[in-house]
Amino acid sequence: MEKISVDIALVKQLQQLLEQNDDEQLQRLLDEMYPQDIAEILDRMKADEARHIMHLVDKEKAIKVLVEMEENVRENFLSSYSVKEIADEFIQNMDSDDAAYVLNNFSVKDKEDVISNLSDIEFASSLLSLLNYEEYTAGSLMAVELVKANINWSVSQCIEEIRRQAENVENIYVVYVVDDFERLTGIITLKNLILSNPTAHISDVYNDEVISVSTSTDSEEIANLFKKYDLVVLPVVNALGQLVGRITVDDVVEVIKEEANEDYQLMSGITEDVDSSDKVWVLSRARLPWLLIGLMGGVASSRFIEIYEEQLRIHPEMAFFMPLIAAMGGNAGVQSSAIVVQGLANNTLGTKNILPKIWKELRVGLLNGLICSLLLLGYNIAFSNSMNLSMTVSIALISVIVFATVLGTFIPLVLNKMKIDPAIATGPFITTTNDLLGLVVYFALGHLLYNVF
Repeated sequence: MEKISVDIALVKQLQQLLEQNDDEQLQRLLDEMYPQDIAEILDRMKADEARHIMHLVDKEKAIKVLVEMEENVRENFLSSYSVKEIADEFIQNMDSDDAAYVLNNFSVKDKEDVISNLSDIEFASSLLSLLNYEEYTAGSLMAVELVKANINWSVSQCIEEIRRQAENVENIYVVYVVDDFERLTGIITLKNLILSNPTAHISDVYNDEVISVSTSTDSEEIANLFKKYDLVVLPVVNALGQLVGRITVDDVVEVIKEEANEDYQLMSGITEDVDSSDKVWVLSRARLPWLLIGLMGGVASSRFIEIYEEQLRIHPEMAFFMPLIAAMGGNAGVQSSAIVVQGLANNTLGTKNILPKIWKELRVGLLNGLICSLLLLGYNIAFSNSMNLSMTVSIALISVIVFATVLGTFIPLVLNKMKIDPAIATGPFITTTNDLLGLVVYFALGHLLYNVF
């Protein structure tokens, strides 16, 4: 197999072969492709074309292709299959974590129908358990297929058991060591196992230093553990400390991608997890709440400006710089809040770092505000005859940037403390707040410097 670039030309080539019923050439091309590339191709095809191609792909690769498909494409593709076909051709042959991942997007009834059609009762029971865990927790991400050894076994006995257990496990990274009550006590690498004396006991050669998570551990915390300790696999235990599954790095990569998409949407003022294929009403519903908040913020700003209507008639030139003051405050606030949200997401911003962080952002805001205000002062001196206007706008600008920077740092920290996703602070929320703040500061300084307001 070789890595390819999926483009319109390749998709059209495959569609042409489909029209010509040239299955032999199609199969040759598909055999040379990775499942991820085939999934990307099927994303651009009709359901009947996708089904034809999937029939030409060997069963093992077809399962991987299904898992790699975009959610809406997979839903559309599977709609042409009966419940029994989905169970027999796909779900039955998947690892438990992949099967749970696919079934999670089904309705409750469809989940039950698919699981009831599985011939492997033990596998069906495992799936039911996985689907009962809360989404984005270790329990919902883990696979139950793993290789484990009892601490009292000999090395030779352990190797024999690995041969038996490994049939159901796609990749073996380590062997988990458990006691007589199935409680996780440690791990042993395949290298250490092979190099150990066959008559030695596992208790003499295993490593009791093992990082594990509980079934309720949040996916973001899991991702941080993988990153911090450079892990490829992580065992999962229940409330009794019993080994119940494992999470592999490929599952975590998918979680990180989904979390990043969610944060990006929140930062853009989108309140639901949506994509371009969703219906118009769904897209509208996801975007409307923050637009309404922005609308209310705009109305509040207009009412505030209305208070100073008479004064603006006396000095109308102040109105020229209102958009600039509001925009610069919003930009400065978004920048500082983005840094804080990133620190919270990466777990690099501890409780001891909060005050130093606010102090640092205050200095950054002061420096940036000073540079911008001096540039603006130079512009106004060159092109304006009003020193009052020049001083008012420049001092207002530095003040707004400093306030907005501190506010942009403080708000995500408060939201995080309240168990609210701080990513929302980097979008319309901070922009609307700083727009209003900027106008308040601008007119307050105008009152002092013009001695009119």
